[in-house]
Amino acid sequence: MSLTNTKIFIGQSARLQRIFTEVDIQLCNELTKDFNPFYQQNDICLKNGEPKSIVPAVLVEGLIAQVITDELPGSACVLLQKEMIYYHPVYIDDAITAELTIIDINHEREWVTQKVMCFNQNGTEVIKGQVVIYVPRKVI
Repeated sequence: MSLTNTKIFIGQSARLQRIFTEVDIQLCNELTKDFNPFYQQNDICLKNGEPKSIVPAVLVEGLIAQVITDELPGSACVLLQKEMIYYHPVYIDDAITAELTIIDINHEREWVTQKVMCFNQNGTEVIKGQVVIYVPRKVI
């Protein structure tokens, strides 16, 4: 789906789901050079009350970006701003659904504001926030 900012509308939404694996976490660690012990399968997670390794936030934010790029608007755009609140950890092997809903369109600036909600397989909201993206009228 490829939309321009004249074909999108307030209330329009899109969602994608992804299961984050140990391989995803290892690749993320290598790319970011962030080897936080909470991202590894080890005793520190158990000692701190976490049942499994925690998925790095940047991976879940990648799912949010995928919804923008692939679904809504599904065209060339640029992320201008993001605000996220992480209510609960995302654990390895969780099935996370990212849902974005358009809440504002500024046609003059070509900005689209979307509400972000992410849920795990149990329906627990793990992330809430919003993003503002630039969506040019004429996408090359």
